[in-house]
Amino acid sequence: MKRLPTGLSRPRRKGLIPSNSCCQSQHNISPGSLRQIRHASSRKSRPRTALFFPGQGVQKVGMLTPWLEAFPTTAKPLIEEIDHLLGYKLSTIIEEGPNSTLTATANAQPAIMASSILILRILEKEFGFRPAERVDVTLGHSLGEFAALVAGGFVSFEDSLYLVRKRAESMAECSRRACAEHGGEYGMVALVTETDHMAPLVESIHEFLGHNSAGSKSESAQDVPAIQQVLIANENSKNQIVLSGNIERIQMLLTHVRQFGGHDPRAVRLKSDSPFHSPLMRPAAEVMQRMLEGKSRVKGRENEDIVSFPGVMECVSNVSARPFESKEQLKELWARQCVETVRWWDSIKYLDQEEKVRRWIGVGPGKVGRNLVGKEVGMRGKDTVKGGGVWGISDPKEIEEVLRALDETETWSDEEIEELG
Repeated sequence: MKRLPTGLSRPRRKGLIPSNSCCQSQHNISPGSLRQIRHASSRKSRPRTALFFPGQGVQKVGMLTPWLEAFPTTAKPLIEEIDHLLGYKLSTIIEEGPNSTLTATANAQPAIMASSILILRILEKEFGFRPAERVDVTLGHSLGEFAALVAGGFVSFEDSLYLVRKRAESMAECSRRACAEHGGEYGMVALVTETDHMAPLVESIHEFLGHNSAGSKSESAQDVPAIQQVLIANENSKNQIVLSGNIERIQMLLTHVRQFGGHDPRAVRLKSDSPFHSPLMRPAAEVMQRMLEGKSRVKGRENEDIVSFPGVMECVSNVSARPFESKEQLKELWARQCVETVRWWDSIKYLDQEEKVRRWIGVGPGKVGRNLVGKEVGMRGKDTVKGGGVWGISDPKEIEEVLRALDETETWSDEEIEELG
C-alpha cells in the first residue's frame, strides 16, 4: 500500500483523468469544446476560481523530494520525462544542488516551472482534480506565466519547458554581456513601504530616473547606458514594488528617495542573478518572439503553431493585467514580458474587484505568491463571508486541506456570496 505523508488521506480516484505524459492530459474532446462546456456549466454552482503559479526566487534544493516520497509511481516518470525533454539531469540539480547552481537563472526558471506543473499533474492523476472544470482563470507571477499558460491549455508542457529554458539562457547571457561591457553588479531589489506612501515613492523614483512612464515601458530608458538602467520590474502589491538593474545605481536611487523624497522603504535584495523585466533583457525578448513564431516540438504536432488559442480557460497577462484576447496578442505580450513591468497587483485587483474571483489556488514551490494574493484580497485560508479563500499547495501535506476547502465552497453561488457580503 502506498505510504502517504502524515495527515494526508488516500487519494480520491473518482473522475480521474488518465494521462500518459506530463506534457498534456489526454482529453477526448477538443480545447474549444472544453471551453464551451465550461462556460455552459452552471456558474451558480460555485464561486469564480483562479489558479496561480509562482515566479523565480522560490527555488529550493530538495523541493521535489516530498512529492517523490508521497507519490513515487506518478512523480518519478514525470521527473524522468522532464530530464529527457531538457537533455540533462535537472532533477539532480534540484535534488542535490548546490544552491548556487540551482539559483542560476538557466536552472532556476525551468526548475520552478517544471515543479509547478509536476504538482498540478499529481493533483490530476492522483486526486482526479480537473482544472478545466474547477477553475475559471489562470495566472502566473513573472516566470509563473509559463506554467499558467500550460494549465490554461495555450501551450504544451514540452514546448513551454523548451521556451523557458532558452529564454533563461538568453537572460543569463544578457547579464553576462552587461557585466562584460559596462562592469558592475546587476540584480533586483524589493522595496516595501506603507500603503499610503507607495504612490509618492513611485513618483520619486521616476523623478530620479528622469522619465515619467511606468516601469520598463519608458521610451527614454531605452537610450540610457546599461549601467544606469534601473526600472520598476514588478508591482507586486499595495505596498511592494521591485527595482531591476545595476545594483550600485539602485543604491544611489534609494539614497535619493531617502534624502530628498522623505521616504524610507525597506529594501530586500532578491535571489536573482539577472535584472529581469528591464531593457537589459531586450535580446531575450527578441529570442522569445522568434521562438513563438515557430512550430510545436510535440510529436504529432510538428506542423502546428506552438501557441493554441483559445485555451480551456482564460489566462491573465503580466503585461496587460487582463486576459489574452488572441493568439497574436498572446505571442506579443509573452515576449514583451521579458522587458516590461509585471503588473501582478493590477492583475489580482482586476480578478478580485471586476471578475469577482473568490477562490484562489496557488500551485508550485514556496509561499510567496500565496502571500501576495492574500495581502490584496484580504483572505487567509477559507473566508466563509466571501464564500472562498486563498490556498496553496507546495507540499503533499497541504493537498487534503485545500481539496476539502474547495469541496466545502463548491456550492456557493454569486448571489449567496453577495447576500453574505
